[in-house]
Amino acid sequence: MTSSAHIDHALGFTIPSRHARGRIVRLGPVLDDVLAAHAYPPPVERLLASALVLAALLGTTLKDAGGQLTLQAQTESGVVSLLVADYKAGEVRGYAKFDADRLAELGPNPTLFGLFGKGFLAITFDQATTGERYQGIVPLDGESLADAAEHYFFQSEQLPSIVQIAVRHDAGKGCLAAGLLLQHLPEGEVGRERLHVRHDHPEWEHVRALAHTLKDEELTAEALPLSDIVWRLFHEEDEVRVTDPVELSKGCRCDLGHIRSVIGRFPAEEREQMADGNGIIGVDCAFCSRLFPVALDSFGAH
Repeated sequence: MTSSAHIDHALGFTIPSRHARGRIVRLGPVLDDVLAAHAYPPPVERLLASALVLAALLGTTLKDAGGQLTLQAQTESGVVSLLVADYKAGEVRGYAKFDADRLAELGPNPTLFGLFGKGFLAITFDQATTGERYQGIVPLDGESLADAAEHYFFQSEQLPSIVQIAVRHDAGKGCLAAGLLLQHLPEGEVGRERLHVRHDHPEWEHVRALAHTLKDEELTAEALPLSDIVWRLFHEEDEVRVTDPVELSKGCRCDLGHIRSVIGRFPAEEREQMADGNGIIGVDCAFCSRLFPVALDSFGAH
């Protein structure tokens, strides 16, 4: 029996003496809940699972409890035309659009370039309290979404970072995905250099070397507590501070009332054009694959 604290959670940690911080995430049942809405082939399932882990790794760093993290990978000519995942208040959701015929031609293990071609990754942080939005966009370079995320932090944040993501789907079992994010803190103590200026700082080189010993099998071992992974990696450090785990759940956030209010903002003539012959406006949620019927006459006379 798997402890609930070992799965569908995110755990934050800091290593004060090395000026490093990190997050570790493992998704299981929540991942299956998201994937269940779509019959994705294995390559797309792995891609979306990686995106959801990445969204949770980045989203749980938000200090604003109502903030939202959205990542979007897109291309105009790739097999996968759109990949979206987001995180808000402990909830994750995501979906992918792809060309099934072209995907079949790539074989069972297509590369990131094979899936997207020349695409880009956009990461957006929305702060609920201040209303501020920050977005960084980088090319989809590297062999994986983890590589693209490292490039994002290097280019947009000037933060030396490690992103490792592993996805597993054993026969007869659900999908399991996990990830590690490790970063050099953007500032040192008073009197120290700003650490992000030097990417070869010895403190960072030390924790990076330790992090690279982490195996995918450990990340996706559902019976292994997340805190034990942190301990295995950094137990020789003077101090490792661990935060309270963040519980993760599926959260599509599609709501008939909200959908109806959005449609109600359109002029009556446009609403009539949206409706079918029975006077129903069908709104399809790409995240959860549900169709929401909205009756045209529910808006009253116009």
